[in-house]
Amino acid sequence: MTEKSPNDLVRIHIWVTGRVQGVGFRAFVLQAGNMLGLTGWVHNLGYDQVETLAEGPHQVVERFLELVKTGPRPAHVDAARVEWETPTGEFNRFYVK
Repeated sequence: MTEKSPNDLVRIHIWVTGRVQGVGFRAFVLQAGNMLGLTGWVHNLGYDQVETLAEGPHQVVERFLELVKTGPRPAHVDAARVEWETPTGEFNRFYVK
């Protein structure tokens, strides 16, 4: 990814695997996205994977990424696959898909 200024709009797509089901992970990501004022979504993919997509200012999205990689206290993130994409502005809120 090229160097971005803190306020440039970016889009991040994250797939997290580990102990992320039954531990409030989706609710944690939803709260983080809303607290940070991002748009996008989060949803479960399987018993050990959660997918999320978010758009917002680069600096804020970087903070969101760190929160997602950490998760709530009972969770354990084994891996996070991250793809930076071109923002589309298609979302007007952050929600559970």
